[in-house]
Amino acid sequence: MNKLPKHVAIIMDGNGRWANLQGKNRVSGHQQGAKSVREVVEEAVKMEIEFLTLYAFSTDNWSRPMEEVSLLMKLLVNSLKKEFKRLIKNNIRLQSIGNMDRLPNPVKEELSYVIEKTKNNTGMVLTLALNYGAKEEFTAAVKAIAFKVKNSIISPEKVDQSTIIEHLYTRNLPAVDLLIRTSGEERISNFLLWHIAYAELYFTRTLWPDFKKEDLQKALVDYTKRERRFGKTSEQLTS
Repeated sequence: MNKLPKHVAIIMDGNGRWANLQGKNRVSGHQQGAKSVREVVEEAVKMEIEFLTLYAFSTDNWSRPMEEVSLLMKLLVNSLKKEFKRLIKNNIRLQSIGNMDRLPNPVKEELSYVIEKTKNNTGMVLTLALNYGAKEEFTAAVKAIAFKVKNSIISPEKVDQSTIIEHLYTRNLPAVDLLIRTSGEERISNFLLWHIAYAELYFTRTLWPDFKKEDLQKALVDYTKRERRFGKTSEQLTS
């Protein structure tokens, strides 16, 4: 257990392809994917994972058909309402990262409500990345730091890595230990680029709607077998 990751992040990919294989519309894939979210979250709690971050909606997802985006937003609101009691029962604290301004009001209202109601929970921190993109995150951070430098709030000489972290959406999250991506794709897709600098990457061909607790367990077992050196040699780790 002491070798399990503290922070797990997941790129939940493959809902649309799952639906196509089933001969169903894409929305049914997202609905089935929501069931996988529930199962994986509950299993992560049982495995005592401290932080779980899910890539729920990227800044690039706005380019999808308007009807699909609208239905995704409705599904998100419904999921927040449906899962609220489970979050309380499992002592989970919900938070979100990303640019919330563009999200529809019903999403922002329900999200804010659940975040407020779970803020004192002391168990696993579940983070939803909504309208999130790492490049936009970096751009916003650079603008904020530049403004403070220009107005003599901080001096250029004082800007270091901690300064940058303080201005990121993800400032309240620790570094990612394990990044999982489903569906067979092997890319990062603009997700948590700062926080995955030393993350272990785990790719599986399993489509997200088919990703269950056993799949999460398999990824965690794989993680425990890896040697995390952070620039050191194997000999240094064992000395």
